[in-house]
Amino acid sequence: MKEEVDLLVTDAAEVVTAAADLLAAGVPDVAAAWGQRTGPRGASARPLTGVALDDPGLLPGGAVALRGGRVVAVDGQDALLARFAPRARLSARGGTVVPGFCDAHTHPVFAATREREADLRARGRSYTEINAAGGGIFSSVRALRASTRDELAGRLRGHLDRMLRAGTTSIEAKSGYGLSPEHELLSLELLAEAHVRHPIDIDATCLAAHQVPPEFAADRAGWVRAVAEEILPEAARRRLCRSADVFCDQGAFGVDEARAVLAGARAAGLELRVHADEIAPVGAAELAGGLSAQTADHLVHVSDAGLAALARGGTSPVLLPGTCLSLRSRKVPPARRMIEAGLPVVIASDFNPGTSYLTSMPAVVGYAVALLGLTVAEALQAATRNAAATLGLPGPRGLLHPGAVGDLVVLDVPSHLFLGYEFGRDPVAAVVKEGKVAWERK
Repeated sequence: MKEEVDLLVTDAAEVVTAAADLLAAGVPDVAAAWGQRTGPRGASARPLTGVALDDPGLLPGGAVALRGGRVVAVDGQDALLARFAPRARLSARGGTVVPGFCDAHTHPVFAATREREADLRARGRSYTEINAAGGGIFSSVRALRASTRDELAGRLRGHLDRMLRAGTTSIEAKSGYGLSPEHELLSLELLAEAHVRHPIDIDATCLAAHQVPPEFAADRAGWVRAVAEEILPEAARRRLCRSADVFCDQGAFGVDEARAVLAGARAAGLELRVHADEIAPVGAAELAGGLSAQTADHLVHVSDAGLAALARGGTSPVLLPGTCLSLRSRKVPPARRMIEAGLPVVIASDFNPGTSYLTSMPAVVGYAVALLGLTVAEALQAATRNAAATLGLPGPRGLLHPGAVGDLVVLDVPSHLFLGYEFGRDPVAAVVKEGKVAWERK
């Protein structure tokens, strides 16, 4: 007698499992092997490094069976049809099935877009010049503070809807455009509400240390104290976020200021993240690695000492190729050197209103191939399994193997290699979230 399952995904040209190591080791159930704890070090299967990152665990002609929100089996289609009786069936129509994308760096709580700044950059104005003139982050702060809670919630919902349609099933999401105790906590409240109401799972981060707000321009130390001693402890007490982030860079916070913010975060029981060395090599990666931060993000100007510190600290580098493209960066993060150093590379969208208005993780994979020199397999797994390992969400997720969270995406391309080959078209045909079809192109 056949086993019943909730959903069977069939007719795929190939399935990318992101689980080659588990298949080779004969691991029967990844949830049993790694546990299902919520937490930064045990939320998912171990991230991939080195040459393992380039093996996507392909299953040509594969199918996926799901039940109770989890993956039950991944195998050849004939084998699964013989074993299971599905309540529902989703045809991939000759396309490629991949794990649900995990976007490990986003800024989705904002009130207004900043397309004028993209035009200014095309006319030769730099990011720091735009910020210094009152644009950039400060423009977003003014717009957010002038908005109602309902307006912000509606915009956030719209952003998440676009992400879901583009194949994203889990995100890390930051505050950072409020820059006051009231508005930072409001941003985190909206993320908490969206986590419950929207299909996308949200791992929230407090980025009150995004910039020094205008009202504290003459008292930078006062804002650092407010973040470390007021905002972060209150956000942690109310369980509104799991992590704290700080923008440690030229034109933002110095290393000593960032260290004080991160000390406050750690005292409040929060995990640490760092916007590091995007604009200049200020030593932010060394700080992140020295504190064993969860992630160090951007890293366009990371030093050799910074890379070594990340490796010692077990810190994942999160690379944001869409931002490099938007800012017309002549320099990009040294992704190949990171892989050769054994770092668990992650890629993400940096979705935000000013420097990366980008919700498509398939596009991020393509940019990572074209700009950072990753292979398609490396970029795809950096956007799924490795990204999932940085999220404090129940897992395992970001891979297709028995026991994993049942999140997957059907792409209407015959091979995963199309993600580094075809640009400018949305390949997402369907999105499955926890074993149910959450969106399907009609």
